Amino acid sequence: MTGSGPDRYISFWYSQIDPPPRRRDPLAGQREADVCIVGGGFTGLWTAYQLLRGNPSLEVVVLEAETVGFGASGRNGGWVEGRLAGDREHWAAHGGRAGALALERAIQATVDEIGEVTAAEGIDCAFHKGGTLTLAQTPLQLQKVRGEVEWDRTWGLGPEDSALLDGPAAAERVFVDGVLGARYSPHCARVQPARLAVGLGEAVERAGATIYEGTRVTRIAPGVARSASGEVRAKFVVRATEGYTASLASHRRAILPLRSCMIATEVLSPATWAALGWQRAETVLDGARRFVYIQRTGDGRIAIGGRGAPYRYASKTNSEDPPPSEAVRSLRRRLIELFPVLADVALDGAWHGVLGASRQWAPAVGLDRDTGLAWGGGYVGEGVAAANLAGRTLADLILDRDSELVRLPWVGRLGRSWPPEPLRYVAVRGVNAMMEKADEREWRTDQASLVGRVAHLISGR
Repeated sequence: MTGSGPDRYISFWYSQIDPPPRRRDPLAGQREADVCIVGGGFTGLWTAYQLLRGNPSLEVVVLEAETVGFGASGRNGGWVEGRLAGDREHWAAHGGRAGALALERAIQATVDEIGEVTAAEGIDCAFHKGGTLTLAQTPLQLQKVRGEVEWDRTWGLGPEDSALLDGPAAAERVFVDGVLGARYSPHCARVQPARLAVGLGEAVERAGATIYEGTRVTRIAPGVARSASGEVRAKFVVRATEGYTASLASHRRAILPLRSCMIATEVLSPATWAALGWQRAETVLDGARRFVYIQRTGDGRIAIGGRGAPYRYASKTNSEDPPPSEAVRSLRRRLIELFPVLADVALDGAWHGVLGASRQWAPAVGLDRDTGLAWGGGYVGEGVAAANLAGRTLADLILDRDSELVRLPWVGRLGRSWPPEPLRYVAVRGVNAMMEKADEREWRTDQASLVGRVAHLISGR
């Protein structure tokens, strides 16, 4: 189901919104603002919301190429996850051990912040904080999750933050075939992400911002954001384009657009849920290198994502196209491997979206006060919570507030650019193929794969 305009298929999440969200007018001509935000996804919307929370008199304009929630914000796995991409050593190199821990605590607290805002604004997005499980189905995977918990302990995180479950305890949470154990963290919630994006857009408008849709910005420069239909002049211009950043001529290699696919099952019967357990509705991650991410939805389905060809040549997005059929089949196979009771389950939706990755494989937010240009992104698929923290941080930077947030070690530039084509294409597709081979070998032999370790080194993860 494809097309153009408001009828274009975005995701199963988006198709559940009934009636469909109204289409806002595009920008026409020139206008002035205090802050212009380019991108109507979570980063842009949270930034606008927090700016107006801090100073309701500001003139804030949001420019969105399609519709609010069209990008990753309306397509993702719906994990409000209390962690950021980028390991602790990376953040410690930028802000010391104390800075790395402060950043970790800040993103953990963001999970509850989002829950509080959705409740206060009446956003019906099935927010539920059940925590998250990383599953192990092989001894090698169990060794990995045990190592993660031990690593948490060396950084001062106790069992209230990270706990190792044995096989029976993990199966009691959710009955996954052959589960040997799991790492559990309480710092994660589930949402219906498109409802969150659309509801947040409405909250931003109620706060006083103006959102223009169908307005594709082609150039950002100090003091101005330009589109074919007009321009906005503002003291501050925020780039909140994440996986679509490559569409801006001056930023083609700043953030790599990577694709991930998702499927959603039909609503499952009470008998099926009784067989699966999963009463606490934790989010679930499997133990593979090319992992899948799963949630029990608010309306009683299972949504699972991952797999597929992750990158298109020259950073093309085309996320409005149908997902690759092999990716859909692969996700369905993995769903049944995890939950054999779902062998005959029907699918009600399949889609894909574009996430953004910086070359350092870690996000960043920042403001160049001399030019008024600000940015946030590079979440590598962990942006539902991170975008809220980014919005609060960007608001403090723009409002010149000396807060704890502006001193966190992710405040700064994204770092190195991605290499030019064809090196970019060859590297990304090659690493993905190596990860796939490593998974096959590790599942078959239960031995750590050298190919997998090399792939991680090449990718910088």
